[in-house]
Amino acid sequence: MNFIAPLFLAGAAAVALPIIFHMIRRTTKEEMIFSSLMFLQPTPPRVTRRSKLDHLLLLILRCLVLGLLALGFARPFLKRPVDATPAQEGGSKVIVLVDASASMRRQGLWRAATDKAEEILRKLNSADQAAVMVFDQRLRSVVNFAQWASAGVGERAALGATKLREAEPSWGMTALGSALIGAVESFEESDKREHATGLRRIVLISDFQEGARLEGLQGYEWPKGVEVVTEQVGPRRGTNAGFQVTDASEDASQQGGGEMRVRVTNSSDASREQFQLQWKDGEKVGEVYVPPGQSRTVSVKADARNQSGQLTLSGDDSDFDNSLYLIPRVTEQIRVLFLGDDAEKDPTQSLYYLKRAFPETVRQKIEVLPRSSTTGLTTADFVGVKVAVIVGALPADQLKVVQDFVRDGNVALLAMKGVELGQTLAKFGGVDSVPIEEAKVGNYAMFGQIDFQHPLFAPFADPRFSDFTKIHIWKYRRVDIAQLKGSRALIRFDNKEADPAMFQTPVGKGSLLVLTFGWFPTDSQFALSSKFVPLLHSILEQAGAVRGQSSQFAVGDPVDLSALKLTQAVSVTKPDGTEAILAVGEKFNQTTMPGIYTVASATPPHRFAVNISPDESRTAQIPMETLEKLAVPLNVLGTQSKTSNVEQTKKREVLLKASEIENRQKLWRWLIVAALVVLMSETWLAGRVMRRGAMTTKAA
Repeated sequence: MNFIAPLFLAGAAAVALPIIFHMIRRTTKEEMIFSSLMFLQPTPPRVTRRSKLDHLLLLILRCLVLGLLALGFARPFLKRPVDATPAQEGGSKVIVLVDASASMRRQGLWRAATDKAEEILRKLNSADQAAVMVFDQRLRSVVNFAQWASAGVGERAALGATKLREAEPSWGMTALGSALIGAVESFEESDKREHATGLRRIVLISDFQEGARLEGLQGYEWPKGVEVVTEQVGPRRGTNAGFQVTDASEDASQQGGGEMRVRVTNSSDASREQFQLQWKDGEKVGEVYVPPGQSRTVSVKADARNQSGQLTLSGDDSDFDNSLYLIPRVTEQIRVLFLGDDAEKDPTQSLYYLKRAFPETVRQKIEVLPRSSTTGLTTADFVGVKVAVIVGALPADQLKVVQDFVRDGNVALLAMKGVELGQTLAKFGGVDSVPIEEAKVGNYAMFGQIDFQHPLFAPFADPRFSDFTKIHIWKYRRVDIAQLKGSRALIRFDNKEADPAMFQTPVGKGSLLVLTFGWFPTDSQFALSSKFVPLLHSILEQAGAVRGQSSQFAVGDPVDLSALKLTQAVSVTKPDGTEAILAVGEKFNQTTMPGIYTVASATPPHRFAVNISPDESRTAQIPMETLEKLAVPLNVLGTQSKTSNVEQTKKREVLLKASEIENRQKLWRWLIVAALVVLMSETWLAGRVMRRGAMTTKAA
């Protein structure tokens, strides 16, 4: 029999206590009753030693309880592996986890990593089980445990090395945290199919660059018996600079082309500080000075002369991240049709505020096209228009054209500045008339109920933006929306009747949005509130006037093309010329390489750029203390002699095997149960002995 915690056997020495107590006499054997003890001085009974032991069975039971408890706490087990197989006896499970992210494309790193992996695989003995995996932002298996076991003993290492060399580094980022957790889960899945008793080890081969993502390791509870052995590979020269498009470029001015801001970052272990930027066609952008560990931002003008969009950086030692792909920003042209007789420069009318709600930006140029009631409308006026704003009664010829426009799937916004617009509303709703009257307002009316579930008001659902109470309405019109089939109130006033302030009515494929008040000063404060401009932009987005399609992505990012309003499957051309077919409503998930991607089926063709994650350019080594703080069970090779390391590994394997065998047998449970049974017997026997002694004393 063997023990996991043999020091607890020292507790068996406590059996001497019952023997000592049985040897000591603590009470007198007989009692003599006197009529009065008031004249005697009380003295405690004298303790004397016995020459022999009484109640031997009781003594044996008490000693046996202590012995069983000491034996149970020592966790005994029989040295006989349960369900042992030749593969499990003395063997361990090893996962060789190799970093295959973009930073491993640096000179010589991948070759060094594969050589290191082959060396580790060849040192495994025939009883060991191994698997080979690679990772970037996701974990991939190269050789699993089943393939390793099915190969011949002399062919296993060559199989792992060959498969690993076939898996080249990708352009993805380094998700180190999720890769380690995925490797642990692979152990657990394998253990469900078989009873493993050896040590489980993850051999991590990486450049350990500081841009590696460690998400998931914080608070992760590592299972017992798993250790991580780190093997670092690195280039001979360390200077590496990377660059990326900054978010600040969204606000950059545009003059004759898209001016974009690019941030150049130098690694903290760099020995160079001067770098050059130029376009692929050779046009120089300029030089930039970046000290080690710092970054600098420069402005780059992307125009028609460099539509390839490939900006290059030179001056460092690694070129894997020296290309940045840019899409020259094209200002989106949006047209809004305004139907009414308002003067553009009159601050008392609606058009004045509508024109000023859409300032020109780098991203968008929204043009408001005014048309009076005396001007005839043609289909040419609606080219590129998704939203029409109506503030005046429409003549019959205009009304028919606008109705056809809305039925085709577009949006019309009707701002009622008087009851005379009731006939126009009725025509849109397909009814003869709609009851409308001027509402009686005291000082002012306020919004009460707002439907934040509607897509139009979803951007305002956050508590920071949902306060509409500062908007005061001086005048509005009461509309019985029950007469309009399918109408839905989006905003209601806070009065007793809960009159609708804004409602939506379906018209064919499109919809009519109605404000029962105007946004000019004599009707309301709406145009002066912080909600006016965001609501107008929300209407444009819901109508599909704003495409809102980003053009910059990182490798591995999914690209949502829903803003292109595609109605059929499209073909996406990758930078290497291959094509991928994308179904309607499906996200594009094949951004596997940096470069320019083209959606040729879109009208006009849409292009977007994919670049390496900026974190991959942070190639300085991550401190191992960072992993230790995250409770990763590290065993760093090279810090100890190989002999000492092997001996410690063997000791851990023996201890782990013994612990697993003991955990399966659980003999300590039976010892504790036996101790409880003996203790109950001792209690019963002690009570019986005491009762017998009391009866003998009374009889005397």
